[in-house]
Formats: sequence, structure tokens, C-alpha cells
Amino acid sequence: MLRFTKTKGTLAATALGLALAGAAFADPVEDELVIEAEEGQVEIVTKTAPPAFLADTFDAIYSGWHFRDDTTRDLERDDFDNPAMVFVDRGLDKWNAAMGTGGESCASCHQGPESMAGLRAVMPRVDEKTGKLMIMEDYVNACVTERMGLEKWGVTSENMKDMLSLISLQSRGMAVNVKIDGPAAPYWEHGKEIYYTRYGQLEMSCANCHEDNNGQMIRADHLSQGQVNGFPTYRLKDSGMVTAQQRFVGCVRDTRAETFKAGSDDFKALELYVASRGNGLSVEGVSVRH
Repeated sequence: MLRFTKTKGTLAATALGLALAGAAFADPVEDELVIEAEEGQVEIVTKTAPPAFLADTFDAIYSGWHFRDDTTRDLERDDFDNPAMVFVDRGLDKWNAAMGTGGESCASCHQGPESMAGLRAVMPRVDEKTGKLMIMEDYVNACVTERMGLEKWGVTSENMKDMLSLISLQSRGMAVNVKIDGPAAPYWEHGKEIYYTRYGQLEMSCANCHEDNNGQMIRADHLSQGQVNGFPTYRLKDSGMVTAQQRFVGCVRDTRAETFKAGSDDFKALELYVASRGNGLSVEGVSVRH
């Protein structure tokens, strides 16, 4: 059910103009990301050609890493310095813990977390068995409830974010390759509609910031293209991990709208569409942002 106030009209341009008042343009920083990791150096593609459906919109797509300051970018260059790795370690503890009602653990079914390599790069996706659009959180909760006999974890709970951090890291350096055709097409179209629809008292859409005005400085923030290849991310502002679903909630509330819930069908569709805009960028595993 659509719970936003959906409006059209000239107020949209006025609201956006006020939001960008005093803004200055700043190009994404030209830089390269190579991460010092336990397994060696990991090269991350943070700039590449846009997917075909964005060819007339962008000359290149950039990871949000390019829109951060030197200090923040440097935190991601070395796993020793990256604060998100603490949450990866917590996820590993949970992976190996006998949490289930019968003593089941993630490891007892899946062995090591490296068995998840490649999964983050293709998420969200339509599940072959159910035909439903699934985000990573859905798969985690399927294991938690159906295989372990536990109550499902909250979509933005600490348990969930720890596990997402661990699983996402296994695909670090792999190219995002989200499918948008076939069974995924109607979900992708719905996500696209949400992305371009103006909502809330400010009558702003995702595209107003991340497509029309990326590169602009608003207050102390640098608007990126809104790519989610780095999520879950350690957000310095929150002193903790933030997921894509969690960030969608925050962005919509910034438009002064009543938002969809994290993990709702609408936000799953939006995540599919937004993730597909980053096809070709590398999964950063666990990134660092402002």
C-alpha cells in the first residue's frame, strides 16, 4: 500500500531549489581503491561504464567512495583501519554459534562463510522456487526461522547487520550483476517508478538528488549517485553499520514523507532497481561512508 503523499506541480522545483540553496559543485574525486586485506590486495572497480539503460544519463557510474573526503576514503583502504570489520567479526561469531533450537549453526549447513561468495553480487534476485523478489535479509531469515526454529530477525537489527556484513565480504571485488529481465522485470519496473516519483512535503524523488544533482555539495555533504555496491556500510554519522534498506528509510524521511517499512515489497523493488544502476561496479563488501 502506498503510504507516501504523492504530488506533482511547480512546488517540486521550488522545494529542490531551497534544498540546494548555497550548494557548490564538486566533481567525484579521481582516485583508485585497492584494499589491503588478509588475503592480499583487493582491487575494487569504483568507476565504470553505465549499464545500457543509463547510457543516456551518465557517462560513467561511480561508487559513493569517490564522493567522500580523503580521510573517509583512506579508512576503506586497509581492513585493519576499516571500522566495519568489527561487525564482520561479530557476524563470524554468529555464523559459528550453535543458535538453533536443535543446536544448528550457519556453519553446520553451509560450512565456512566463503560458501556465500558471489551471492551479494546478484542480490536482490527473484527466488526460483517461490517466484518472490528476495533481498539478502530474506534468505538469512529463511535460515533463522525454517532451519533453526528461531524467531526471525528484524530487517535492520544488529544480528542481521552483522550477518550481512560477513556475507557481503565474501563477494568483495566481484562485479555487481543484478538481473533485471525475465521474472525480475516487473519488480524492476516498480522500483524504477518509485525512484522517479516525487514524494513528501518537499516533493523530491531519489533522482532529484542522485541523478540530477550528484556532485553538488549540500551543507557538508557531497551528493553521490546513490550506488549501493558498498552496502552494508559503516556510516560515521551513525557510528555503526547501515544497510541499503535502512538508508532508503532515512532518505525518504528526509523528504518529509511517511516512508515504507524496511524490508517491504516496495523497498525490495527499489533496492533491485538501485542495485542494477551499479551493475559493473565492484562489491565493496563493507565500505565506509560519512
